[in-house]
Amino acid sequence: MNKNFGEFKNYIKNKKTAVVGIGISNRPLIYFLVKLGAKVTAFDKKNKEDIKDLAIELENMGVDLELGDNYLENLKGFEVIFKTPSMRIDIKEFVEAKNEGAYITSEMEEFVKYCNGKIIGVTGSDGKTTTTSLIYNILKQEGYKTWVGGNIGTPLFTKIEEIKDEDRVVLELSSFQLMTMNVSPDISVITNLSPNHLDMHKGMEEYIEAKKNIFKFQMQDGITILNKDNKITAAMKNEVKGKVLEFSTKEKVKKGAYYSEGNLYVRDNYVCKKDEIIIKGMHNVENYLAAFCATVDDASIESMRIVAKSFKGVEHRAEFIKEVNGVNYYNDSIASSPTRTLASLSAFDEKVILIAGGYDKLIPFEPLAEKGYDSIKSLILFGATKEKIKKVFDEVMANKKIEIPIYVVNNIEEAVKKAEQIAVKGDIVTLSPACASFDMFLNFEVRGNRFKELVNSITEN
Repeated sequence: MNKNFGEFKNYIKNKKTAVVGIGISNRPLIYFLVKLGAKVTAFDKKNKEDIKDLAIELENMGVDLELGDNYLENLKGFEVIFKTPSMRIDIKEFVEAKNEGAYITSEMEEFVKYCNGKIIGVTGSDGKTTTTSLIYNILKQEGYKTWVGGNIGTPLFTKIEEIKDEDRVVLELSSFQLMTMNVSPDISVITNLSPNHLDMHKGMEEYIEAKKNIFKFQMQDGITILNKDNKITAAMKNEVKGKVLEFSTKEKVKKGAYYSEGNLYVRDNYVCKKDEIIIKGMHNVENYLAAFCATVDDASIESMRIVAKSFKGVEHRAEFIKEVNGVNYYNDSIASSPTRTLASLSAFDEKVILIAGGYDKLIPFEPLAEKGYDSIKSLILFGATKEKIKKVFDEVMANKKIEIPIYVVNNIEEAVKKAEQIAVKGDIVTLSPACASFDMFLNFEVRGNRFKELVNSITEN
């Protein structure tokens, strides 16, 4: 039973409260805290000139501002601190504040703690957003009032008093959000785990431990859903306090969901054929199996089947853009890791012209070259990691005595131009970068939208 939100309202009133980071996702939080009577100071590394209109709006609401390069210098004397997920809890300023007695938390942590509705949390290295969207759509099809949040949807903490006991809430949770969580959802899903975000985490072990927080604090009536085919997630089974459901594309699973001979099942009940699923690839079969496990106690097989036959996917995830000059172009900008790109490549029946590269998350690219070379017709590289990726492909080609044309360009505009030049009728071109976007773009959505703009500007010969 979650805590009564009235307790939080009484607690936060008149408290000296800091909100670190005033990006789009934190602004509703600031407004909400002010509404609840907190004395709010907003911190951000942007200068006042950069957020002129927002700064005026916040100051008119009574919010104090600490801005600029040294914005954390005055993070002292606060009773409550809401940190943005992308900041580590062990930075000097947070450690000092905690030692002074500050309660450091996050919007998501407080939401999970006080939300009345049944919460399903989804995390993993790949497939989080698609799985979250599938669960949301299945529950909505079943007739539940369903909310979606976390990394997608809208900030839900501000809506917490509108969410009823009978509602369902689906949250996509990153390792950054989970790192400091000491409360877990009612149902927890881990789609898979592989090296990711090693620029933020101290190593793979810390990354895995952060992900485990999605189930660590469950009660015995909690449910955790694990990928049986993934060595890391399969090994977590004995650490779960509550009930475990597993899913697999390789073997039959009695207490969970599985794929066998072209069909998908949950608890041995037939749901649909693989060929009926609109979004292609075995990685999406895994996403469906995870979603079936997460909804099996709340939704009918019929609702699962309807969604399987109608769900067209999420933008920037193997998204078909258009065919021009006989060439099919796909936007898979969400693929910010080698394993995600490999999964995307496996969905195609033929070799593709792959556009890859971007911000360096310190993830090894050897798996992409060693497992993906036979799915790639040509490779176009751009971004901070272009030479790093080229090096591992050069080594694999030398070892296997094969040749894949590699083109190194300066930006995404040149990448699309090169793809247009080398593609012939019948080819597939996909942006599936295997890297984050932050070297050149604000996020993967901006990168994907720019790619779509460039592709849509290509004209028929």
